[in-house]
Amino acid sequence: MTHIMIVGGGIAGLTAALALHTAGFERITVVEAAPEIRPLGAGLNLMPNAVRELDALGVLDRIEGHAVRTRELRYYHRSGCLISRDPRGLAAGYHWPQLSVHRGALQLTLAEAVRDRLGESALLSGVRVTRVDRIDGRRPRVTLEHSDGARRGRASLEPDLLIGADGIRSAVRAALRPGEGEPPWNGMLVWRGVSRVPAQRAGDFMFIAGDDRLRAVVYPISEPADGGDVLVNWALAAPSETAGKTFRGDWNRSVPVAAIAGRFAGWEFDGVSVPEILHAADAAYEYPMVDRDPLPVWSRGRTTLIGDAAHAMYPIGSNGATQSVVDGRALAHALAGHRDPVAALAAYEADRRPVMTRLQLSNRQKGPEVVIDLAHRRAPGGFTDIHDVIPEAELTGIAARYAATGAFDPGSVNQGSPYGGTVSGGGRG
Repeated sequence: MTHIMIVGGGIAGLTAALALHTAGFERITVVEAAPEIRPLGAGLNLMPNAVRELDALGVLDRIEGHAVRTRELRYYHRSGCLISRDPRGLAAGYHWPQLSVHRGALQLTLAEAVRDRLGESALLSGVRVTRVDRIDGRRPRVTLEHSDGARRGRASLEPDLLIGADGIRSAVRAALRPGEGEPPWNGMLVWRGVSRVPAQRAGDFMFIAGDDRLRAVVYPISEPADGGDVLVNWALAAPSETAGKTFRGDWNRSVPVAAIAGRFAGWEFDGVSVPEILHAADAAYEYPMVDRDPLPVWSRGRTTLIGDAAHAMYPIGSNGATQSVVDGRALAHALAGHRDPVAALAAYEADRRPVMTRLQLSNRQKGPEVVIDLAHRRAPGGFTDIHDVIPEAELTGIAARYAATGAFDPGSVNQGSPYGGTVSGGGRG
């Protein structure tokens, strides 16, 4: 029986484990460096193409219990002028919804499904990969360090297949691409957090607002609780004022909310106040907006990459978690269809790498959010009718080209999954 090791117990690694099990693989081990999987982080969006794949894996109903169906995305100029209102998910004609969900809730749901289906021993926390070698076609050799409180142990394993799902600072990627160095940074900082506010103050839509320097993304990630409150995810972006002191790739540096709120004073969009949302936050986390340069190859021998380890990109277009989910399904499909694992990895990479390279490069140009830059450049003081500033054909063309770049336009998604599997239908209601 083929032994597959997945390094990283995040969304990419857990989805891959479920997809591989669904495809008939039994010996799957996921190793996660964190001592335990806890509901950390902020919110994220899952586009319909990812929701389709989670539906095929039979976990959509569980996830929807923690999520909100995103029905509309609005773009605003920082003056409050509306740039566009775009239907999302089912409202846009997809057969599956777009979901807004807390990252921690999604990760815990996937982890529970892995343990339920593969057994408790399939997901090992507190296990860090310290070295990967012998990736020249033979079975890779992985050196592991395990910590259990004060006790530490080391082991060396040789799985039949190694999957790097360990994020932007991937140890597996470093073995495939030694000397790559720090993730490149565009000079912007992002602050993220979650606030609990009354539902009527949160809006029932997702919005992205700003100008050519400042940006705010705000959307609810829960249905109203008994008291009428909802959780709201927010992400703010601005140029760094201390460029030389920023630690790239640190996604969890806590900063006072008051330290960033002043930059967004007076920002309110159709009744949703950014300062009010920030005032309700318990904490804010800062990280530099970094990505990775596209790779010429993702695989060597029996070792490959998925998710951010393969194609970390700027947080634009709701594509980080989305594409990680699709990667997991694509990889399992390729492995199920080829007896030779090296040929399977080549097929997986041929399917996914060109699309992800285009998305990485598009996100460096701000993807669909470029409409905010265009509006500000052409009408910095605001406007009455966006079509006096950006013609309708230009506006709709930007969104359509981006969706086509990632093959998540309605026509492509509604054809059904190219990766097989039984769809439960949970996302179609």
